[in-house]
Amino acid sequence: MIARLRALWQGTRASYWFYPALFTTNAALLAILTVWLDRHGAAQWLTSHDWVDEARPEGARNVLNVISGSMIGVASTVFSITIAAVVYASGSYGPRLLSNFMEDRGNQLSLATFIATFVYSVLVLRVVRDAYETAGDPGFVPQLSLLIATGLMAASIVVLVYFLNHVPASIRINAVLEGIGERLLRSVRDRFPRHCDAEQQDQPPQGTPVAATGTGYIQIIDFAGLDRIARDIECRIELRLRPGDFVHPDVVLLAVVGAEPDDAMADRLRDCFSLGAMRSPSQDIEFLIDELVEIALRALSPGINDPFTAVTALHWLGAATAQIGARDLRGGPDRGDYDWNRIVPMNDDFDHFVRRGFGGIRAAAATSPIAAMQFLDCLLGVGSTLSLTGRRARLREEGALLMAQARLDLAGPSLDELEARYCDFLAAMKDGTHERLSS
Repeated sequence: MIARLRALWQGTRASYWFYPALFTTNAALLAILTVWLDRHGAAQWLTSHDWVDEARPEGARNVLNVISGSMIGVASTVFSITIAAVVYASGSYGPRLLSNFMEDRGNQLSLATFIATFVYSVLVLRVVRDAYETAGDPGFVPQLSLLIATGLMAASIVVLVYFLNHVPASIRINAVLEGIGERLLRSVRDRFPRHCDAEQQDQPPQGTPVAATGTGYIQIIDFAGLDRIARDIECRIELRLRPGDFVHPDVVLLAVVGAEPDDAMADRLRDCFSLGAMRSPSQDIEFLIDELVEIALRALSPGINDPFTAVTALHWLGAATAQIGARDLRGGPDRGDYDWNRIVPMNDDFDHFVRRGFGGIRAAAATSPIAAMQFLDCLLGVGSTLSLTGRRARLREEGALLMAQARLDLAGPSLDELEARYCDFLAAMKDGTHERLSS
């Protein structure tokens, strides 16, 4: 249940309705509060000061009409621009990047600000009355509420200027890659906080399997819930899948070691997994790696042929791989106070991440001399930071696979230059030097 609630909360925060709804509710409450204050002396207190020009009913109506009318128009325009930017980005860089733009706080808060200003102005407008509309009625102009509405309008103008700069800046390819790369680096540091000075050996799988009953991608795993179950029945739980994997009925989720799970316990274990129609980067490092790979593959496709975008993706991928290569890769994506000997996640070794990243780009990079040379350069950059010989050997193997592919796709001087670069790569990796390959 906790896993489903966490997935629901993440989906809610990534929507375009949550912050507008939250701001609208707050705007309505603020309007009720300021009108109440105006009725109980705030309006008279404000008009008693010389620096405040007292607004008349007709003028107040005109101001509030202008604010509310302009804000709803701006909100509609902002939403249209946002959708156009999202469609452009997902079409140009890949549909998996749609979630990145949906989660963009700048777009969400800009839209929320305009809608909240509109709602506040409309609610204040309804209480403005002319004098003697009814017998004995002196009229009412909420001076404090009108002042706050004017302030919200000024804030909305500032937000509009920010939005007009933010949208084109956010869809630039370098900004997109930077956002993915920085998020990937943070995820690596959070998930694997300990450095590693020795290779890790995985234990062979064992235990009684528990299979899934639903269909979808694993979005969230509630490790705290699994830990409580393991403590209650004094067993060890070994996961057979990771966040981001697709499951369907009868696919094994985990295995229980030291106990025989009955139907009730199996249901409790399944409740610790949240399934959805799409992957989520919350616990899924591979999702962010796949985004970099997808951008690089699109850039290297014959229809686009933009090797320099692929090179930038390789640079960020190399930075993340270097961090992964220096860390202890055991433990789950949640860094809670859990016993990882009692809850054993599906530990992915260094080879897994290299194949997922560089291995995914390799075939396309081999068709481009520019990308292939930078591929080797990035592998060397990663290798220069690693001390474990097994992980450095895996990088040399990836370089050899690139060359095997390049010999099939390249010919002539381009292949000769790449062969020379590969020889320099092997010599540098063998010597353990930290120098980059010559251009």
